[in-house]
Amino acid sequence: MWQIALVVLMCLLLGGVVTLAVLSATARAPDNLGVKDGRLAPCPATPNCVSTQAAPQDSEHRIEPIPFDGPPPEALRRIKAALATFPRVRIVRETDDYLHAEFTSLVFRFVDDVEFYVDAAGRRIDFRSASRVGRSDVGANRRRMEAFRRAFAAVGP
Repeated sequence: MWQIALVVLMCLLLGGVVTLAVLSATARAPDNLGVKDGRLAPCPATPNCVSTQAAPQDSEHRIEPIPFDGPPPEALRRIKAALATFPRVRIVRETDDYLHAEFTSLVFRFVDDVEFYVDAAGRRIDFRSASRVGRSDVGANRRRMEAFRRAFAAVGP
Protein backbone atom coordinates (compact mmCIF):
# COMPACT_ATOMS: atom_id res chain seq x y z
CA MET A 1 0.00 0.00 0.00
CA TRP A 2 2.80 2.44 0.82
CA GLN A 3 4.35 1.74 -2.61
CA ILE A 4 1.17 2.95 -4.32
CA ALA A 5 1.15 6.09 -2.19
CA LEU A 6 4.80 6.70 -3.05
CA VAL A 7 4.13 6.28 -6.78
CA VAL A 8 1.15 8.66 -6.60
CA LEU A 9 3.23 11.22 -4.71
CA MET A 10 6.08 10.96 -7.23
CA CYS A 11 3.62 11.39 -10.14
CA LEU A 12 2.12 14.47 -8.50
CA LEU A 13 5.54 16.00 -7.92
CA LEU A 14 6.72 15.22 -11.43
CA GLY A 15 3.49 16.62 -12.87
CA GLY A 16 3.98 19.83 -10.92
CA VAL A 17 7.56 20.20 -12.09
CA VAL A 18 6.58 19.56 -15.71
CA THR A 19 3.72 22.09 -15.45
CA LEU A 20 6.06 24.76 -14.08
CA ALA A 21 8.65 24.04 -16.77
CA VAL A 22 6.02 24.33 -19.53
CA LEU A 23 4.70 27.61 -18.07
CA SER A 24 8.21 29.00 -17.97
CA ALA A 25 9.05 27.90 -21.51
CA THR A 26 5.86 29.30 -23.05
CA ALA A 27 5.69 32.67 -21.27
CA ARG A 28 6.21 35.69 -23.51
CA ALA A 29 6.84 39.34 -22.72
CA PRO A 30 3.62 41.33 -22.39
CA ASP A 31 2.85 43.74 -25.20
CA ASN A 32 2.01 46.64 -22.88
CA LEU A 33 5.55 47.35 -21.66
CA GLY A 34 7.12 50.78 -22.09
CA VAL A 35 6.25 54.35 -21.17
CA LYS A 36 3.13 55.97 -22.55
CA ASP A 37 2.48 59.59 -21.56
CA GLY A 38 4.88 59.29 -18.61
CA ARG A 39 3.17 56.16 -17.31
CA LEU A 40 4.28 52.54 -17.04
CA ALA A 41 1.66 49.84 -17.52
CA PRO A 42 -0.57 49.33 -14.49
CA CYS A 43 -0.14 46.19 -12.40
CA PRO A 44 -2.59 43.39 -13.08
CA ALA A 45 -5.04 42.42 -10.34
CA THR A 46 -2.71 39.60 -9.24
CA PRO A 47 -0.30 40.17 -6.32
CA ASN A 48 2.85 39.37 -8.36
CA CYS A 49 3.60 42.96 -9.37
CA VAL A 50 4.81 46.17 -7.73
CA SER A 51 4.82 49.65 -9.21
CA THR A 52 5.71 53.13 -8.06
CA GLN A 53 2.80 54.41 -10.12
CA ALA A 54 0.15 52.29 -8.40
CA ALA A 55 -2.42 54.32 -6.49
CA PRO A 56 -1.39 55.22 -2.90
CA GLN A 57 -4.32 53.23 -1.49
CA ASP A 58 -3.21 50.11 -3.43
CA SER A 59 -0.81 48.83 -0.77
CA GLU A 60 -0.55 45.42 -2.45
CA HIS A 61 1.12 46.91 -5.53
CA ARG A 62 2.38 50.34 -4.42
CA ILE A 63 6.08 50.89 -3.77
CA GLU A 64 7.87 54.22 -3.40
CA PRO A 65 9.89 55.70 -6.30
CA ILE A 66 13.59 56.48 -6.02
CA PRO A 67 14.53 60.17 -5.94
CA PHE A 68 17.68 61.23 -7.77
CA ASP A 69 19.87 64.28 -8.21
CA GLY A 70 21.91 65.08 -11.26
CA PRO A 71 21.22 64.61 -14.95
CA PRO A 72 18.98 61.76 -16.20
CA PRO A 73 21.85 60.02 -18.07
CA GLU A 74 23.63 59.69 -14.71
CA ALA A 75 20.49 58.12 -13.20
CA LEU A 76 20.41 55.59 -16.04
CA ARG A 77 24.10 54.83 -15.51
CA ARG A 78 23.40 54.15 -11.84
CA ILE A 79 20.40 51.97 -12.71
CA LYS A 80 22.62 49.84 -14.98
CA ALA A 81 25.36 49.68 -12.33
CA ALA A 82 22.84 48.56 -9.71
CA LEU A 83 21.37 45.96 -12.08
CA ALA A 84 24.87 44.56 -12.63
CA THR A 85 24.94 43.51 -8.97
CA PHE A 86 22.07 41.04 -9.52
CA PRO A 87 22.39 37.56 -11.03
CA ARG A 88 20.55 36.50 -14.20
CA VAL A 89 19.61 39.98 -15.44
CA ARG A 90 19.45 40.98 -19.08
CA ILE A 91 18.79 44.50 -20.33
CA VAL A 92 16.30 44.21 -23.17
CA ARG A 93 15.62 47.80 -24.16
CA GLU A 94 17.00 51.20 -23.28
CA THR A 95 16.18 54.76 -24.34
CA ASP A 96 17.16 58.15 -22.94
CA ASP A 97 14.65 57.84 -20.09
CA TYR A 98 13.59 54.18 -19.98
CA LEU A 99 15.12 50.77 -19.33
CA HIS A 100 13.52 47.32 -19.51
CA ALA A 101 15.34 44.39 -17.90
CA GLU A 102 14.47 40.73 -17.51
CA PHE A 103 15.24 38.86 -14.30
CA THR A 104 15.31 35.06 -14.68
CA SER A 105 14.79 32.72 -11.74
CA LEU A 106 17.41 30.07 -11.08
CA VAL A 107 15.41 26.85 -11.00
CA PHE A 108 12.44 27.08 -13.36
CA ARG A 109 13.76 30.01 -15.42
CA PHE A 110 10.68 32.17 -14.80
CA VAL A 111 11.10 35.69 -16.18
CA ASP A 112 10.04 38.88 -14.42
CA ASP A 113 9.90 42.11 -16.40
CA VAL A 114 11.37 45.13 -14.60
CA GLU A 115 10.99 48.59 -16.08
CA PHE A 116 12.51 51.90 -15.04
CA TYR A 117 11.34 55.35 -16.12
CA VAL A 118 13.58 58.31 -15.30
CA ASP A 119 11.20 61.21 -14.71
CA ALA A 120 13.51 64.19 -15.24
CA ALA A 121 10.87 66.77 -14.29
CA GLY A 122 9.88 64.94 -11.12
CA ARG A 123 13.51 64.06 -10.22
CA ARG A 124 12.45 60.47 -9.53
CA ILE A 125 12.80 56.99 -10.93
CA ASP A 126 9.53 55.17 -11.36
CA PHE A 127 9.65 51.42 -11.76
CA ARG A 128 7.46 48.39 -12.23
CA SER A 129 8.37 44.75 -11.58
CA ALA A 130 5.96 42.02 -12.65
CA SER A 131 5.98 38.26 -13.07
CA ARG A 132 4.99 36.99 -16.49
CA VAL A 133 3.16 33.92 -15.23
CA GLY A 134 1.34 32.77 -12.15
CA ARG A 135 -0.60 34.58 -9.52
CA SER A 136 1.60 34.89 -6.46
CA ASP A 137 5.31 35.49 -6.31
CA VAL A 138 5.43 35.25 -2.48
CA GLY A 139 6.76 38.81 -2.39
CA ALA A 140 9.72 38.26 -4.75
CA ASN A 141 9.13 41.37 -6.88
CA ARG A 142 8.82 43.64 -3.83
CA ARG A 143 11.96 42.17 -2.20
CA ARG A 144 13.90 42.52 -5.46
CA MET A 145 12.95 46.16 -5.88
CA GLU A 146 13.80 47.00 -2.27
CA ALA A 147 17.18 45.30 -2.85
CA PHE A 148 17.51 47.33 -6.04
CA ARG A 149 16.84 50.52 -4.09
CA ARG A 150 19.75 49.66 -1.76
CA ALA A 151 22.03 48.76 -4.71
CA PHE A 152 21.16 52.05 -6.43
CA ALA A 153 22.08 53.97 -3.29
CA ALA A 154 25.32 51.99 -2.95
CA VAL A 155 26.55 52.89 -6.45
CA GLY A 156 26.18 56.52 -5.38
CA PRO A 157 26.09 59.70 -7.39
